Amino acid sequence: MIMLKDIPFCKVLLTSHKSSFLSTISVLVSSRLFGVLNVIAKYPRYLTMGGDSFMTLSNSDASKQPDPQRSYQVVVAATRDMGIGKDGKLPWRLPSDLKFFKETTMTTSDPGKKNAVVMGRKTWESIPLEYRPLPGRLNVVLTRSGSFDIATAENVVICGSMLSALELLAESPYCFSIEKVFVIGGGQILREALNAPGCDAIHMTEIETSIKCDTFIPPVDMSIFQSWYSSSPLVENNIRYCFVTYVRVRHSAIEPVFSSSGFMCNGSSDSYKLEVKSFNFLPKMIFQRHDEYMYLSLVQNIISSGTQKDDRTGTGTGTLSKFGCQMWFNLRKSFPLLTTKRVLWRGVVEELLCFISGSTNAKVLQEKDIHIWDGNASRDYLDSVGLADGEDGDLGPIYGFQWRHFGARYTNVHADYTGQGFDQLLGVIYKIKNKPDDGQIVLSAWNPSDLKLMALPPCHMFAQFYVANGELSCQMYQHSADVGLGVPLNIASYALLTCMIAHVCDLIPGDFIHVIGDAHVYKTHIRLLQEQLQKLPKPFPILKINPEKKDIDSFVAADFKLIAVLAVAKSFKCFMGSYCGMQYIRNLCANFENKPKEIDVNNVKAKVGFGQPYLSNFLIYLVDLS
Repeated sequence: MIMLKDIPFCKVLLTSHKSSFLSTISVLVSSRLFGVLNVIAKYPRYLTMGGDSFMTLSNSDASKQPDPQRSYQVVVAATRDMGIGKDGKLPWRLPSDLKFFKETTMTTSDPGKKNAVVMGRKTWESIPLEYRPLPGRLNVVLTRSGSFDIATAENVVICGSMLSALELLAESPYCFSIEKVFVIGGGQILREALNAPGCDAIHMTEIETSIKCDTFIPPVDMSIFQSWYSSSPLVENNIRYCFVTYVRVRHSAIEPVFSSSGFMCNGSSDSYKLEVKSFNFLPKMIFQRHDEYMYLSLVQNIISSGTQKDDRTGTGTGTLSKFGCQMWFNLRKSFPLLTTKRVLWRGVVEELLCFISGSTNAKVLQEKDIHIWDGNASRDYLDSVGLADGEDGDLGPIYGFQWRHFGARYTNVHADYTGQGFDQLLGVIYKIKNKPDDGQIVLSAWNPSDLKLMALPPCHMFAQFYVANGELSCQMYQHSADVGLGVPLNIASYALLTCMIAHVCDLIPGDFIHVIGDAHVYKTHIRLLQEQLQKLPKPFPILKINPEKKDIDSFVAADFKLIAVLAVAKSFKCFMGSYCGMQYIRNLCANFENKPKEIDVNNVKAKVGFGQPYLSNFLIYLVDLS
């Protein structure tokens, strides 16, 4: 048995192990989320559906005591101070919001079923007569008034309380005919239901324009809910708003600890256990709006219809390629660190800080056990690209040098370039602060006169920044992108850069738009990417930046915290991509005699094997043996 400490690249293996996501989900928990509750014991072979997922309950599951209530989702529009109405009416007119409400509450994945909308008596009475009851849905009206009698109306049910309504919907025939339950108002019901244990999700139209209200609800409890999807801001009838869906990620609140500066430092970890392990309870149209599907759709598109390209690495493997691709990530509520594969967050942070410092020395990262640039900094590689005069680790005038010293004459990795060339990064920050409407807020790493001096010409060539409505957005152009391995890192890196600059300039992060020229997938990666495509996204993490740091040159890695939810599982199979040199990989594989070996990762036996090595890329596979 090879122990973890004996492996040269042990930290990568350990990190990969931690990335495991659940591929199997407790039927009991899932059945609750899909709304099949107290019928389990009566119908042990009942087939339930949530989203596009089907499952059959076994006899062993049927013997367990079920929860006799349906869970539900809330649909509401609210102002920043959580105002939802005035004088018993909506104090705004937003046709797009009404359309969103109708699509969310009416759409089902099973055409033979319908959804239920739960509302109070005042909400019912506020609906115009011609639209009452809301068509295509079971209308559940909550009232304690004995004189309120509409039970004869079609698709209308009266209940005395929220509890009795959820119990009723869990009984036959509604447990078979009702797919999802939505709570839609009014104020008193939402005050009780919004953050209650039975609430799986909150679909909120967040109205940013100040509007006077007299009815209010509590804010979303962000210790148990996390953003799943957020639209870019929209404007209608001079009202600015956006659509946001929050999903429950844990059953009870976890109290964070804050330092004297107000910076979160929640003890032993910046991750919380993901207690809700599947989000298929969401309406399909909402589920598929998760920003990670921007990336997953690109992968699928390239694999299914990409153009075959010849070998570009000298190792006998070709690529599938698409030209002119775009992904769009919303940075306002969450941070786009992919959840369907492991992304080396520490490497993203340290590499970006290295660029910001203007460093061109790969050894700076190596000393921090970050090996992203090893393959392009080795003696053999530098000699092969005509940089025989430079020492090992000298990457030449790459990203950081161009950002901070554009136009300066590059000599070597040890020279002091203070005051030489043009500092683009400070120029960008100056324009954002003082000339926010300037259309030339550009950061460029592409300097044709220096390309021959670089160990690797810049793939992400330039980024343009845009300021509007107190928000900072960024569009980055990348001429060539390894979609399987490099792009997840690129997304995180430029999203982080945008958030950092926004923080320094007292702005809110807006959108990150990633434009790619040649987006390609190596054929040797296709199988693993197809496995990744079978995984379902989790909520993106939340980025916290030390509020005391306002100088772009003052940041250290500890100033960035990702508040993420983690799934924990014993069985795992994953891969983690990184950049490494051909020789380094060959040596590493040679140490393992090119055969899979058993290792001990935190007392979990695993088999490790290496994918086909080629220039600048390798894969690690971990398969549970216990």
